[in-house]
Amino acid sequence: MLAWNSAINLTSIRDPASIAIRHVVDSLAAVPLLLARRVDGSKADAFLDLGSGGGFPGVPLAAVIPVTRAALVESVGKKAAFLATAVAATGLAPRVTVSGTRSEDLARDPDHRERWPVVTVRAVGSLDELVELAFPLLVPGGMLIAWKGGDIVDETAAALRAVADMGGGRIEAIPVRAGGLEGHRLVVITKRGRTADGYPRDPAARRRRPW
Repeated sequence: MLAWNSAINLTSIRDPASIAIRHVVDSLAAVPLLLARRVDGSKADAFLDLGSGGGFPGVPLAAVIPVTRAALVESVGKKAAFLATAVAATGLAPRVTVSGTRSEDLARDPDHRERWPVVTVRAVGSLDELVELAFPLLVPGGMLIAWKGGDIVDETAAALRAVADMGGGRIEAIPVRAGGLEGHRLVVITKRGRTADGYPRDPAARRRRPW
């Protein structure tokens, strides 16, 4: 990542020790959740990572957890190229694939719509928008894990409205307990039922009618 960062803006953090804490350890905070997760009584052995960017949290999670499949979704072509290189270099292929497309398009693909037990997303968008992008990809009973910091009261209220309209579910915030990550939390949003075909809306529609 550091080698590519001079040409592509993957992270504003340059110090390797800070990257280890603020990117890698932060990503791995979700490991206990993923290992414990069950969907319809079966182990959740796959996840899709939206807006993977510099590879966090998707690459560390796929390296640590014995998933059968994981997808890193990144619509920016240069970042998707970096992810493909990183996956090959770390020996994660073919368990881990890279999709250089928008999440809205992926949600219309029958191979992905309501096919994933877990969707992860870190440092991308507000909670309500993340619900709208992730819920169409999640199976009923699936789980969205979003990495968040700071005040999320207003975001959570909007996310609850989105959840209610897209299958129902519950929201839980879990603090990340690691040195250097004070104030970080994992927001776990569990999907209960099916999501209507009209979601996700295109970006313009989401701007016109936010949650």
